[in-house]
This record gives sequence, C-alpha cells and structure tokens, in this order.
Amino acid sequence: MEYRQLGRSGFNVPVLTLGTGTFGGKGRLSAWGTTDVAEATRLIDICLEHGLTMFDSADIYSNGAAEEVLGNAIQGRRDKVLISTKATFRSGEGANEVGSSRFHLTRAVEGCLRRLGTDHIDLFQLHGYDAKTPPEEVLSTLDTLIRSGKIGYIGVSNFSGWHLMKALAVADRYGLPRYVANQTYYSLVGRDYEWELMPLGLDQGVGAVVWSPLGWGRLTGKIRRGQPLPPVSRRNEKASNDIGPPSDEEYLYKVVDALDAVAEETGRTVPQVALNWLLQRPTVSTVIIGARNEQQLRDNLGAVGWNLTLDQVKKLDQASAVTMPYPYWHQRQFKERNPFPTRV
Repeated sequence: MEYRQLGRSGFNVPVLTLGTGTFGGKGRLSAWGTTDVAEATRLIDICLEHGLTMFDSADIYSNGAAEEVLGNAIQGRRDKVLISTKATFRSGEGANEVGSSRFHLTRAVEGCLRRLGTDHIDLFQLHGYDAKTPPEEVLSTLDTLIRSGKIGYIGVSNFSGWHLMKALAVADRYGLPRYVANQTYYSLVGRDYEWELMPLGLDQGVGAVVWSPLGWGRLTGKIRRGQPLPPVSRRNEKASNDIGPPSDEEYLYKVVDALDAVAEETGRTVPQVALNWLLQRPTVSTVIIGARNEQQLRDNLGAVGWNLTLDQVKKLDQASAVTMPYPYWHQRQFKERNPFPTRV
C-alpha cells in the first residue's frame, strides 16, 4: 500500500481509506449497508493485511452506530489503525446540537471518542460549513482539542473554495492550526472539485480525502446503457438518490463506455480503473472506498499497485470532460497563465 502525506502536513496516510458508512445500518443510511461488528472485524482484518490502515466515519452515520461498530472492531489494535471522523451536522434536538460552535464541537468530539472507544482521533473534519459560527471560534476550539491530545490533524468537508480560504487566512492571522485535509466529492462523473478546490489545495497545501469515488454507486460496472439497475444498489433508493450528487444519464453512459474500454485494455474491473484514475489526480492524498461485503472490498483494493497509462488517463479525461462555469471556462483558455494542475 502506498502512503502519501496529507496535504502539507507531516502526517502520512494510505492512498485508500475504508469508509464506514455501511457500518451499523440505522436510519436513512441503512441503504448503504448493515455491517455488524463481526463483519466489520473481518473487513478490517483484510484491510490491515493489505496495508490499508485508515478508517473514516462520522457522528451521524447510523446515528452514531457506525462509530460504535468501528470502535468494537478495532479493540486491541488501536495502535495499528488511523481513525478519521467528522461532526457538524445535527446530532440532537437542542438548539446547540448542530454546527461548529465551541459548544457543539466540544461535545461532538467527546461523543466520538466515547463511541469509538479511544482517547484520540487522528484526523477530525468538519462535516459541513457553518456560516453562523465565526471561523475564529471554530479554529480556537479545534486548537484546544489538539493541545489536549484529543485530535491530531484537522480538515473540512463540503466547503466551497472561499469558505476554506477564509478559514486558512484566519488560521494564519492568529497562529491557529491549519486545515490539511478536504474531504470532498470527486469522481469521473463529478469533476467539480477541479474547478477551484484543487488549485486551492495545491496552493495552500490541503490534501483531498475523496468521498464517493465511484460516483454515488454509478461506476460499479453494474450500470450500463439499456440494462436494468442491479437489485442491490443505492440507485434503487429514493432517499439515497435525493441526498447524492446528480449526474446526467447520457453523460454517465459515455463515461462508462470509456471505463469499459480501459478495463478491457488493462484486465482490471471498472471500479479499479475509476479509483486508479483518481489516485493519479493532483492533490489526492487518499480515496475513501466503501464495501458491503468482502468481495467488494477485495475488488477495490485491487486499484493500487499499478497505474493507468497516459493515453488511458487521457481517454477517461476526454470522456468525462464538461464545460466549466464562469469564470473557469474563461481562465482555462489561457494555459500559459492558468495551466491545469499536474500531479505533485
């Protein structure tokens, strides 16, 4: 397993991370999976055998049950794993049980630690932007939690470029910890990340922690033009579709056609090709993979240890290219001043 630095920090993470959205199976995320402790333990065994040591969760996944399952599954081997989790979304009925206030974040971290059965979180991320809490309050709270040893590194998720840049400027102004991770949606059918967040990541040293790298279940190799949806797929769940990123159907089939062609050339599966493409993109530190079962996990693990050729990357780039919104389409016309980021 390859390891990369997380942004411009000294923290090294495996290029693949196992997401725990399938753990627990409660609430609206039950469509993702219902992995219990025994199944989770087996999946983590396989991950560790392959050098995948990082596991990502969130306080809202299955109403906290995902963290509980993960905590139970890693008992006795906490020193062998890295834990990444998130908070910000509503976690209760109270007026202060949401957002990134000092009140909520302090209690959210304590809850995460309790459910995970650990005394520290290696990477803690804000699950979403909170426009009602000043960034000075957010960062000073995270600074206190870092100094107390409860969290190691910090990141954000689902921020716009100006949200993240404003926070980094505040951190620099007051000597507070900087975000080194951006947990972001990025896939062959969702390349919005490249417009602004990728150049920001390169400039400011923020590494991408990619979520839903298979396009919200669209790039599993089971969805093709003229064929019915597989019986087990989040695409069959209205609730899952409603909260997931959109994708035009004809555009999706165009990308899948290119993936099929490259998969045939390489002798790899469609998910492996889609994941490997991401691993060759600038700023990407780690890609979060999900798995309902051992077979899916082993297939996703096959995305590492090899690389697509430049021609294969170009074929996928062309098939998935879309017209950017203004001002990005205008800037991209002047490559001598605004070249596309390259892998560093």
